Amino acid sequence: MGLGGGMTGKLAGKRVLVTQANDYMGPQSVQTFRGAGAEVIADVSDLTEPEAAARVLAEAGTVDILLANLAAPNHHGVAVADVDDEIWASAFDVMVHPLHRLVRATAPQMIARGAGKIINMSSIAGVMGNRGQCNYSAAKAALNGATKSLAQELASRKITVNAIAPGIIQGSMTENSFDAQAIKNIVPMKRAGKPEEVAALAAFLCSDEASYISGQIININGAMA
Repeated sequence: MGLGGGMTGKLAGKRVLVTQANDYMGPQSVQTFRGAGAEVIADVSDLTEPEAAARVLAEAGTVDILLANLAAPNHHGVAVADVDDEIWASAFDVMVHPLHRLVRATAPQMIARGAGKIINMSSIAGVMGNRGQCNYSAAKAALNGATKSLAQELASRKITVNAIAPGIIQGSMTENSFDAQAIKNIVPMKRAGKPEEVAALAAFLCSDEASYISGQIININGAMA
């Protein structure tokens, strides 16, 4: 049985905000959280605008769990010499700055309740680095650093903060970058991961069973790293 198989009802009564719910891990995360009994706010806002995060949280109201699914084009295969200032900054504008704003808007209400869960969607690129992905890797590594710092800052308030770092996962991003043979060559398990496997991990990290797990960057990559 996978992590998600025993999650029915484990998140009942919890309100979950999933950002970029229409991109990458968003749709599967929404489905998995709802299957675990949570009320899900599936937001599809462009969070690059400085006031967007506060507006989303004001509309969402009480949030027990924040899944910061923040994805950006990874410009796979672009040499760093060809990454101009705009492309470099775009990764941080989409993934790093919105995280700060989301947490700034979410943390006070979690602190007031003395409970909360924050999950940041990172990447294997932020753990290992990857040639041709310098800006993307740097931004995801920044998310990892923020995760560890936030976990330490919020631990005494009974708020856990973790990041999930997927490897090659089925979906348009993978299909546009890797063919079947490349995946077999790169991934020791000889396959791409499934979005539901990543979402099940996120749901587990938001359950009571994971209440002592915080400050972790959890890889899910078929033994790539």
